[in-house]
Amino acid sequence: MKTINVAVIGVGVVGKSVVEILQQNQDIISARTGVKIVPKIGIVRNTKNKNMDIPLSTNINDALDDNEIDIIVELMGGIELPYKIAVKALTNKKSFVTANKAMLAYYRHELEFIAKESSIGFEASVCGGIPIVKALRDGLCANHILSIRGIMNGTSNYILTQMNNNNTDFKDALKQAQKLGYAEADPTLDINGSDSAHKLLILASLAYGINAKVEDIIIEGIEELSLDDIWFAAEHEYVIKLLGIAKKKNHELELRVHLCMIPKDSMLAKTDGAMNAISVVGDKVGESVYYGAGAGGNETASSVVSDIMEIVRSKTSPMLGYVSDFNNSLEQNMMLMPRDKVSSCYYLRLMVDDKSGVLSIVTNVLAKHNISIQSFIQRKTKELGDKFALLLFSTYVCSEVQVQKAMLDLENINEVTQKPFMIRIENI
Repeated sequence: MKTINVAVIGVGVVGKSVVEILQQNQDIISARTGVKIVPKIGIVRNTKNKNMDIPLSTNINDALDDNEIDIIVELMGGIELPYKIAVKALTNKKSFVTANKAMLAYYRHELEFIAKESSIGFEASVCGGIPIVKALRDGLCANHILSIRGIMNGTSNYILTQMNNNNTDFKDALKQAQKLGYAEADPTLDINGSDSAHKLLILASLAYGINAKVEDIIIEGIEELSLDDIWFAAEHEYVIKLLGIAKKKNHELELRVHLCMIPKDSMLAKTDGAMNAISVVGDKVGESVYYGAGAGGNETASSVVSDIMEIVRSKTSPMLGYVSDFNNSLEQNMMLMPRDKVSSCYYLRLMVDDKSGVLSIVTNVLAKHNISIQSFIQRKTKELGDKFALLLFSTYVCSEVQVQKAMLDLENINEVTQKPFMIRIENI
């Protein structure tokens, strides 16, 4: 039986699980591929205290320059160094597998161009154990994708679940997530929306062939969410989730990551804890929903090994699923929608001085920007005392530019005592 040798660069939690799966499940892997896949070497920062039964090295070139290595698996994280590793691996005609969504968010199209004689696997880069990459590239490949909406970050979803279900404030929910290992000591990329944005950009390339960058799209996090917002959402039969959204409108594509109020009976609203879920709507298949663990050593490693097996079994195929330049064809010509053209219903929270005439000032500002109010609640709490009140609004559909200009004007009103806060309402 032919042997395929694999090098794992970055033998942390996921890397160790990849090695274990290749060794412990070798029988079924060989039966499905017809070859013996062997982890030949692991590349680590420090070889001390690494209890592994494969050779370890701190020199990346021990993997890249070894002619017996067929597949490089990159699990180290970061952007620039992993990209250089990918380029060298592909130049050396080795196949390349990665779970690195940050690097792919910037360099996925460059790598596809380089990979003429080698394959690239990246299933594990989006939502861990959920096979969403293969679903878009293969299972739904005969469809025009009308929309993608997804809970793509388990850390933020755990925090929002605690806030939605248990009335836990943001800081305490974050501490719980860190204690349970769902959040890092520095959770910035998870809670500010960046992690979800990296994943959304990868999915957008698969679904639409578009090469958008992180800087091109709306990205907002969950840091400013309060229990008052949770209360307003519940009063209106909504649940608040952090969503990555891609929506096709004619030949323009909306790409955005932010908090959304979504109907409480929707499938995404019922996705709780650290789980992920992605809804995809195709023009022929309709809606399909993919649910599962978005992170974890074994879950992510399962996707990595799946990519290794697919590379072994198949011929070289286009990384992002397009043999020809679909995005630049005359009938497609998909363009990223400018941020200002995005439209939605919106929720606004204002803390104001509790005195007569303030509501009139606020509504006049909204009217100035042609924003119509759908519902309004004035809320008093013990924490606010007698001097302040919360004004909570939902609007009818208006554009992003209208809301952003109104928010700036509202912030400059003397009677508004905190920076106004906004959540988009996504009626899925």
